Amino acid sequence: MYSVQADTEDRTHNTHDLNDNRPMVVSLYDIPSQGPLESSIHIGERLTVLLDDGDFWVVRSTTTGNESYIPSNYTAKVINRWQYNGISRLNAEELLLLPHNHTGAFLIRESQTNTVLVKMDSYLATVKHYRICHLQNGWFYISPSLTFYSLGQLVEHYSESADGLCCLLREPCIIQGSNKSTLTTRPYPKAIRRPTLNWNDVDSSMIFNKARVDSEDSLVSEGLREAVSSYLYMTEASCQNCGKHWDT
Repeated sequence: MYSVQADTEDRTHNTHDLNDNRPMVVSLYDIPSQGPLESSIHIGERLTVLLDDGDFWVVRSTTTGNESYIPSNYTAKVINRWQYNGISRLNAEELLLLPHNHTGAFLIRESQTNTVLVKMDSYLATVKHYRICHLQNGWFYISPSLTFYSLGQLVEHYSESADGLCCLLREPCIIQGSNKSTLTTRPYPKAIRRPTLNWNDVDSSMIFNKARVDSEDSLVSEGLREAVSSYLYMTEASCQNCGKHWDT
């Protein structure tokens, strides 16, 4: 049983790189170190298993080289960079919502409910859920009108066409320390601040002019004009002479 999960924005990837059958181990939690304010291993890092001691492993982060002795269920095994084994729905969402994953990042997890999770918006941190169904003949589908003989074929199709999903499957969830992961820093949106308005420079025509003002150089924005007009309308018995009383 499988579920697909995706995170939602314009990024591209090479689908030929998606079918890498070499398994990887990924941390699902921040693992504290000896210091109270530090973590030796972080969520989303690729791990190398140094010692398999049953329910506990000795692992090393391929990102930092830090080692730790952790429960084996603090990790998930990953095949093809997107197929996760041993991961809960909550852990899968937490991985996709890490800041280095952008819109369209995705992963497929084994689950009993066959749910597909898609991160719809990087800034709003929203994840969309879909269900992958498994036919008796072994084929898979999200929509009954489109069936696929393998999960790999399903991923390649929805990487090229959303076909009802909230977005394309752009790139597998980034695993830090993987030689195919490329961490990118998303630029912050630019904040544009207009100069403080000096009301001595404003006359009534700027407020009550019926013509729409689209110029960015206008002292009074359309929203401010509407706000002042609405205020005067509510506080005066009649707004017909609002312009005449502006200078009072």
